[in-house]
Amino acid sequence: MPREPARRQRPQSPNIQIYRPQLTSVLSIANRISGVVITIGAVGLVLWLLAAAAGPDAYAYARGLLSSSLGQCGLLVLLFAFFFHLCSGIRHLVWDAGYGFNLSAIYESGWTSVVASIVLTGGTWIAIQLTGS
Repeated sequence: MPREPARRQRPQSPNIQIYRPQLTSVLSIANRISGVVITIGAVGLVLWLLAAAAGPDAYAYARGLLSSSLGQCGLLVLLFAFFFHLCSGIRHLVWDAGYGFNLSAIYESGWTSVVASIVLTGGTWIAIQLTGS
């Protein structure tokens, strides 16, 4: 009868809970979350277009939902997710070109994408409010 090989104790992979979150991991997770938020927003856009096509009553209902405090908050989150995903995508394009891989550049580009997302979101939100849309 063949003998079974001895089982060795292999090292276990450490759980994610023991690691301290770093900017790179937080931004990576946030980029994925922003992609999900944008996808949900795309579905919302389709529903809004369907309401517009369905007639004035359906459109008025959809506009009322979007004009509410909760709707405005959702649009602001969607706008930030869009700009964050855009800025993170540009950051990754720069990496794909082979630039910005030293540690200081990684942190600088990470914080730059966060700040740019906030500034672009704020500027766009203000512009939208000033136009009265």
